Amino acid sequence: MKEVSVIPLYCPKCGAQLPDDAIFCMKCGVRISASPAPQAPLTPVIASLEAKSLTCPHCGAPITPKFGEMIISCEYCGTAVVLESEGWRGIHKQTMLPLKLAERDKVVTEIRSLMDRGLLHRHLYEGSTLEEMNLSFVPYWIVSVSARTSIIASDIAVQAGEIATTAALFGIMGSAMSGRRRGVGIAGPILAGAMLGTTMGPSQAGAKRAYQMDNNYNLAIVAVKAFNEYQPKSYQFNLHERMLFDISKIPKGVKILNGDVGEESAKYQAKTLADQLQSEKAHAQYHMIQQLHTDVDIAETELLYAPIWFAQYDHKGNKIILIIDGNSGGVINSIGL
Repeated sequence: MKEVSVIPLYCPKCGAQLPDDAIFCMKCGVRISASPAPQAPLTPVIASLEAKSLTCPHCGAPITPKFGEMIISCEYCGTAVVLESEGWRGIHKQTMLPLKLAERDKVVTEIRSLMDRGLLHRHLYEGSTLEEMNLSFVPYWIVSVSARTSIIASDIAVQAGEIATTAALFGIMGSAMSGRRRGVGIAGPILAGAMLGTTMGPSQAGAKRAYQMDNNYNLAIVAVKAFNEYQPKSYQFNLHERMLFDISKIPKGVKILNGDVGEESAKYQAKTLADQLQSEKAHAQYHMIQQLHTDVDIAETELLYAPIWFAQYDHKGNKIILIIDGNSGGVINSIGL
């Protein structure tokens, strides 16, 4: 016989777990329902917005959120829950990146190489004092984005060719018409023709063309407001190495940060970032852009926990901050270099 799973009943006011047939909350007294027959929602509601504590939907351990937190990880099993308009719900797609750069000495070696790179940074590391270095697993919303940009720009290649051709024609015509009667050489008329061609301007020689630029992104939006200053722009985590979140893979003593940036806010940030990236790519590829419009579609999101090294140095009163990917060793952000 197939086992039927039962969805636990929680008080919508205080979050206390109740018997399946409860009509009133035994803790706060609020009326639960006139009909005790439970109905399974599409997205299980763990507790209401007013709840100050909740129970892990996976292992049943108590979870106590701090003020402002929206993404909570269970300290016992690692299951994450998120606070949204309908209350607390489990995050179904929760992944992590394995920690590969685990030794502090190796991180310092990487940082030293980075800080002393180039003539302007010579002996920068030796003249700096380490103020803080720590490792933690930081939550990022990975937002899959499709961006399509419509561009109207002047075709510089056509414009330049038309100007050069016009200049050469005027030069040849000038040479033929002068017949060198006044001692004007070939270079003189061609130079005059080139000057005349350049004065024609884009309005006469330029050609407007429409272009389309399509790109897909997996944008990493940091889910901790305190790390907004270190929000990566186009950094790509090694997503092919990610795996389902497993708290047993987190080394002892390494903290797992809770998040306070919700999924909808992350989607909005991803759209803004994708629009910015498309604009930068368009301006790098096309010149004299006259119109530019980008449509952004969100495909899916997931919550990724990434091992992050945070290092802060002081160099003659100036702060140098480095955010290092503990999975790949890549530099996510650098401030002060």
